[in-house]
Amino acid sequence: MHPPQADIHPPMEFINHPLIKPNSIERRLYQLGLAGCALEGSTLIVLPTGLGKTIIALLVIARRLQEYPGKVIILSPTKPLVEQHATFLKTVMNLPPEEIIVLTGSILPQKRSSMIEDARIIVSTPQVIENDLRAGRIDLLDVVHITFDEAHRAVGNYAYVYIAQQYQHQCKDPLILGITASPGSNSDKIEEVCNNLFISKIQVRTETDPDVRPYIHYRELEWRHIKVPVEIGGLKKSMELVLENRMHQLAELGFVNPGKKYLNKREMLDLQAQLQSRLSRGPDQRIYKAISLVAELFKVGHAIEIAGTQGPEALAKYFDRLEHEASSRSGSKASRRLMDDVNMRHAIYSLKEIEISHPKLEAVKEIVSDQLSKNPESRVIVFTNYRDTSELVTESLKEVDIIRPVRFVGQANKYKDTGLTQKQQVDILNEFKSGKFNTLVATSVAEEGLDIPATDLVLFFEPVPSEIRTIQRKGRTGRKHAGKVVVLVAKGTKDEAYYWTSRRKEKTMNDKMRQFKAPALSFTGGKTEKEITGDAGYVEDAEYVEDAEYVEDAEYVEDTPDTFGTTSPQKQLLDYSSSQIQIYVDRREIRSGVAQALEAAGDQVIYSTLNVGDYIISDRVAIERKTDMDLLDSIIDKNRNLFRQLSDLAKAYDRPVLIIEGDNLYTGRQIHPNAIKGVLSSIATDFGIPIVNSKDEADTAAFIHIMAKREQEVKKRSISLHGSKTSMTLKEQQEYIVSAISNIGPSTAIKLLRHFGSVENIINADIESLLEVDSIGPKTAQFIIEVVKTEYKG
Repeated sequence: MHPPQADIHPPMEFINHPLIKPNSIERRLYQLGLAGCALEGSTLIVLPTGLGKTIIALLVIARRLQEYPGKVIILSPTKPLVEQHATFLKTVMNLPPEEIIVLTGSILPQKRSSMIEDARIIVSTPQVIENDLRAGRIDLLDVVHITFDEAHRAVGNYAYVYIAQQYQHQCKDPLILGITASPGSNSDKIEEVCNNLFISKIQVRTETDPDVRPYIHYRELEWRHIKVPVEIGGLKKSMELVLENRMHQLAELGFVNPGKKYLNKREMLDLQAQLQSRLSRGPDQRIYKAISLVAELFKVGHAIEIAGTQGPEALAKYFDRLEHEASSRSGSKASRRLMDDVNMRHAIYSLKEIEISHPKLEAVKEIVSDQLSKNPESRVIVFTNYRDTSELVTESLKEVDIIRPVRFVGQANKYKDTGLTQKQQVDILNEFKSGKFNTLVATSVAEEGLDIPATDLVLFFEPVPSEIRTIQRKGRTGRKHAGKVVVLVAKGTKDEAYYWTSRRKEKTMNDKMRQFKAPALSFTGGKTEKEITGDAGYVEDAEYVEDAEYVEDAEYVEDTPDTFGTTSPQKQLLDYSSSQIQIYVDRREIRSGVAQALEAAGDQVIYSTLNVGDYIISDRVAIERKTDMDLLDSIIDKNRNLFRQLSDLAKAYDRPVLIIEGDNLYTGRQIHPNAIKGVLSSIATDFGIPIVNSKDEADTAAFIHIMAKREQEVKKRSISLHGSKTSMTLKEQQEYIVSAISNIGPSTAIKLLRHFGSVENIINADIESLLEVDSIGPKTAQFIIEVVKTEYKG
């Protein structure tokens, strides 16, 4: 029996603001209060999904644009979210639509710069803004506010971090708003987010707060435990024998205790890191073998998890990928050994004899059917962790007449699995809203922020161990009316561990949020509704307005600078130069942590399209940076032509340098150590290029900074860009011409040339012929036809 609604929804009233269209935004006191607090200083707002975080951002944006001449920026992590925010703002704001612009990477940089000039509101993915800032195409001098949507992403090297740093540095009166439904349960991560976004206050509302409760709809939660059939258990036993064998081999090598029968994922990651660290001291065949054995443990452990939590069909798809990997040229020895293992072969053969499906599939059909039978207009979302499972669930649901399912996955293409384009994703969501489909079977792509209509039922095919993802999934229901959440848990599998982990982390996060809450907050957070909305004549609810000074909570506010206002640790690492160092950086390095670390150190980083090298620090020193994986891939892939690249570098500069970054040079690929040593010897002796090894991006930046300082300050040498690349071969020119067409990358260009034989044949091909080529879909084929057939209008 459902508990009664805690409060009756108050009568509908609307926000009155000159920049917001009348009768478009419902007036909610908690939103006004949070917006008022956010206008007092940079703030992180934590609010459950569906309670209007975007509306709080709207109130802040409207007030800042009313008070100050300038622009505002809204950043969201995905293109669909960006489009969603822009559509909402154009719908509710009293601004000409052309003053609200969307920036994406598909728009030419020069056009983006001109669009920004006339805009008042810029909605963008953070990567676009970061790239334009680094390239010097835009600045943030006249930006009066930035909203960071899904602010919990502001960690590590994510683009939010750099943008916030530049905004704080460039703008005289910056105001940042971070909004999220789920900041995480880790105090250190929450502090890092606040640090990185220069947040001075955290404001939290939960579903139990008196001012929020009237807008909360009841959400029933059910954990349904599913018994795993014995046949699936038999598959598990065969694979466990493989695990025991690999653990025995690791014990014989001396890397695990002889009595140890099992390693969990954390232990395997730790062991892997220890082995790679030991290998960095010098080659050791025992360590190579141990690393490969750990890789096998990962693969077998994943297979066991798939069998128990997803079922035989999903496991068959995983085995198919393993066999494909084992038979391919670039496949790992671990995959080959596993596919040759007698117990793994037994599991594969036994799998073919199993004619049952995982009972979860029947449970999903039953639960969804029951919901749609009771309410045929319902909308349902089924979440799965794996693409394979999403396909299986979708096909299973199609067997029920009243269920109209559609699969919703990400954009990446994988082996035997083509992703969805952004347009396809948008089309599917629109069809889900319209009722063409009533059940969305989605992977994690549907968890965060997308404008998915209110759903009546959310079903987890399996628990997820992340409290952030759990909260985001649950938030897809109970928005506009009561909803239900069902989580399936397979007994005796990883599901049970994830079940407890998820519940513990979610409880911990809620406890943390309660700690962050101020002990007593008024509804207006220091600004009256009149100040927030700009409505001088609005005097209702005066008691809330006059209580404004009660929320100052000086202890809480004054304690934040020491906690959240520390400087970047990267800057402390490199900031030992009294004068500014100049470094030219190739545009391809614009997203690297190296360039970011150099900027953080105060170096003048100038992005340019360099003919040779990645970093130029003087007229004689040019640096080529390769990660360990880059170098290994260059050895395997002859088209990468590493030696020609280094030859051009050596011809152009008297003191060329190669930096190899990372600790996996001898373990990252299945390449014999002697082959790698031969390449390094050739680079050093044949080309005369010294090799510097660095641990990571920060270490690389430190080397470059020191070398640049020595060249410019000690040797007094200036920077000079020179040199050119060796002319491309005919084959490379052909590939270049084809790959220059938008949406056609180098690998697709090669496929087209191999299929048609020449550039001319590609140009003369019709759509049907183009569609015969792997990786060419209708949209790309049509675009090629349009480019090569349309008359040029200069």
